[in-house]
Amino acid sequence: MGRRRPPNSRLQSSDRQAESASQVRAFVRYLDAECGLAFNTVEAYRRDLARFVQWLRDTSGPSLVGLSIGTLSSYLEYLRDEGQAASSAARSLVAIKMMLRYLQLEGLVADNAADLLASPKLWKKLPTVLSPEAVDRLLEAPVPKHDRLWRRDRAILSTMYATGCRASECCDLRQGDVRLAVRTALLRGKGNKERQVTLNPRAVAAIVEYLDEQRATLARGASDRLFLSRTGGPLSRIALWELVKKYAVRIGAPASFSPHSLRHSFATHMLAGGAEIRALQEMLGHANIRTTQIYTQVDSTRMRAVHQSCHPRA
Repeated sequence: MGRRRPPNSRLQSSDRQAESASQVRAFVRYLDAECGLAFNTVEAYRRDLARFVQWLRDTSGPSLVGLSIGTLSSYLEYLRDEGQAASSAARSLVAIKMMLRYLQLEGLVADNAADLLASPKLWKKLPTVLSPEAVDRLLEAPVPKHDRLWRRDRAILSTMYATGCRASECCDLRQGDVRLAVRTALLRGKGNKERQVTLNPRAVAAIVEYLDEQRATLARGASDRLFLSRTGGPLSRIALWELVKKYAVRIGAPASFSPHSLRHSFATHMLAGGAEIRALQEMLGHANIRTTQIYTQVDSTRMRAVHQSCHPRA
């Protein structure tokens, strides 16, 4: 027989979880008002914490102020058993850690049990990266014969590869953010943090041709975005994703290739060309250098493959 619960245990558990849900709402308001995080990041943390509180409710677990290492470890095991990606589980743990630090600031908890847990290992598989030759084919894939907006598409692909920008950063570029005379662009990353990046001559030429020959015919509204949609409005991330996938299929790139793969390719090629890891971190807009270090693993893997295929004693 299972252990008998006290008659009022269900009510106590319900009260605990209602209190936890209220604390999550207060924490999300704190993130939004005080921390300057991007909307998508705040929403991701809100969903992660709501799921955690629901799990606590379903398992009759403690409130957020009564968490132990054992409870947190059990939750990570639950996420793994549910097939959650390692990156998503790691983000959930970050959300819980931040929540507990907030409760510490509020004087509701003395210790942050989550700080004693290591994040699940990220990047179980290496990101998709094209060779420089394959990137050249991708940048040339938009052609007048098949693509009405080929100048725009070449400018987009060239800009993404030249700067290593995220899809959202590319879509958010405004005309005034690009200074073609000095070959720079201003990107707005996560948390609305700005950084200056360099445009190579190929990207500058593609943008100039797009501005001179095509953008004016698209600009039916008052949008100041650099890259416009077919209807003249700002280009959406979904449209950008479809655009990149279309040209990736055309050159025979792996099915997993996406806009983020261009960012991965940029970073890997920069390291192979001798870029310092700290400089690359700044170019990519990574808050933590550990995120950037994945590209050292990508490059060493590529070099190993080259060695095995080319060395006479391999």
